[in-house]
Amino acid sequence: MSNQILNERSLQLLKLLVERYINDGQPVGSRVLSKGTELKLSPATIRNVMADLEELGLVHSPHTSAGRIPTVSGYRMFVNSLLTFKQPEIQDLTRLHQGLADKEDTEEVINAASRLLAELTQMAGIVTLPKREVVCLRHIEFLPLSNTRILVIFVTNEQEVHNKIIQPGKKFSAAELQQAANYLNSIYSGKSLPEVREAVFAELKEDQQRMNQGMLDAITIAQKALESGNRKDDYVLAGETNLMSFSELANRDYLRKLFEAFSQKQSVLHLLDQCMKAEGVQIFIGEESGYQAFEQCSLVTSAYSVNNEVVGVLGVIGPTRMAYEKIIPFVDITAKLLGAALNPKTASPSS
Repeated sequence: MSNQILNERSLQLLKLLVERYINDGQPVGSRVLSKGTELKLSPATIRNVMADLEELGLVHSPHTSAGRIPTVSGYRMFVNSLLTFKQPEIQDLTRLHQGLADKEDTEEVINAASRLLAELTQMAGIVTLPKREVVCLRHIEFLPLSNTRILVIFVTNEQEVHNKIIQPGKKFSAAELQQAANYLNSIYSGKSLPEVREAVFAELKEDQQRMNQGMLDAITIAQKALESGNRKDDYVLAGETNLMSFSELANRDYLRKLFEAFSQKQSVLHLLDQCMKAEGVQIFIGEESGYQAFEQCSLVTSAYSVNNEVVGVLGVIGPTRMAYEKIIPFVDITAKLLGAALNPKTASPSS
């Protein structure tokens, strides 16, 4: 919908209507609009303008005698052409800075970002875990520690060194550990960690009679070293219960669909993957998402970068009646702060 077909009066009334509805959550009547505009228009003139806006599909009346509320098209025109942004409050920015800066590793930073998005917007905050390049095993070593503990040292992608302590339940000598490392390096060096993990697990399921003790020990140790290498979650979600406080989302059946979508993740991840490929803040309003579970919600997202490379997306999920003028700049700034907070942590062994 082009705003070229609307005159200044119509655009100002649409802006005022959307702002009033976002603030009050009630259909907006012509008398309310007549008091809120500087155009000195009569209620009758405003009713005529509202009828034009309704014919264009920008507003609609939920009841025959009620005022009007924005449609998805009305919200879209408001966001694209009429919005006046409000920068986040200083105290909120300070809380963001402090909340992201004092965390030790990547996972803690991601969890903090999701939680802060939810707390400071009173909606749901979502952050995808950073996508990384394919990680390949270059070299692995095992060093005996006290009792049955073993220090695993493995080098990936030529330069990243990772340390992990495992406890296989059996004591191995230094010579046995060296033999195990030699075997694994000869078989798996150069393969991606997911490939190594899958091959090791497959080896353990096969007939172990064909393996000599050294091979079996090597596979057993490798399995221990790699078993927790997969991250279960692709994103971190916080504050989803905040959505229950909005009357337009409080329908039990709708909430069930929405929470099922959060749990199953596929539709959410599909939307977030689209945002990874776009620049700036991305906004899905209601049915624009293409998913029935989100038809009464808006999703405002921004990609975040580490070392000038986009690695993930964060955002806020709330009702279509959200304060876009505050949420959009808040999401944008949070993405920049998250990227800055992650920069020194991505090269650490714990990342």
